[in-house]
Amino acid sequence: MTSMRLQKYLSTAGVCSRRQGEKYMLGGRIRVNGKRVTELGTRVDPKLDQVEVDGKAVALNQKPVYIALNKPKGYIASCKQQNDKTVLDLINIPQRVYPVGRLDKDSTGLLILTNDGRVHHRLLHPSFDHEKEYEVTVAQAIANGALNKMESGIILMGKKTRPATIKRIAANRFRIILKEGKNRQIRRMVRKVGSTVVDLKRIRFSNITLSGINDGQWRFLTETEEKDILQSLEPKTGE
Repeated sequence: MTSMRLQKYLSTAGVCSRRQGEKYMLGGRIRVNGKRVTELGTRVDPKLDQVEVDGKAVALNQKPVYIALNKPKGYIASCKQQNDKTVLDLINIPQRVYPVGRLDKDSTGLLILTNDGRVHHRLLHPSFDHEKEYEVTVAQAIANGALNKMESGIILMGKKTRPATIKRIAANRFRIILKEGKNRQIRRMVRKVGSTVVDLKRIRFSNITLSGINDGQWRFLTETEEKDILQSLEPKTGE
């Protein structure tokens, strides 16, 4: 194998996407042969060079791992956060995995983790239209008209949200399906229509659900789930 850009090496090894790899490099988190590397044009030879992320060696022969976790409150959905518990504290496996997207500290429910950089990137990219379903409890009941506005799209930070699907399940509870994942999007949407979120739980990500996963527990994706996810990441016919 010939040399490759360090960002591609990190993605191929399943550490992160190439774009995230650039951020890791600029943040001083990458070392090659013991030396910190921040130059984005850096190339490495997989046969000769030793690459480390946060002090841990990264190799290209990692077996892809796909995990579904039921995140409890109080955990940060990131790999490293000073003075906070992270979702990685709940998983004890030798492979280094990364959360796909985020659930904020006070939110709960389904989180996908993987060491497959390609899958990580494509699961997050809005062009693949992966559905994410949430169950939401609010402090003040939201009128049907306001829910309809949320469903059709509302302006957040100067940009209209994509259409969503909403189903009321109680006076102050509803389920919402999104095909995007802006920062704290549901909480901001609810605030925009005059209420606040009391409880937010993700119950589905694409074809993956919380079935059989207790609070704070995790499992590997089944063979069928893994196959369906990988197939969903292929370009649609005719594109």
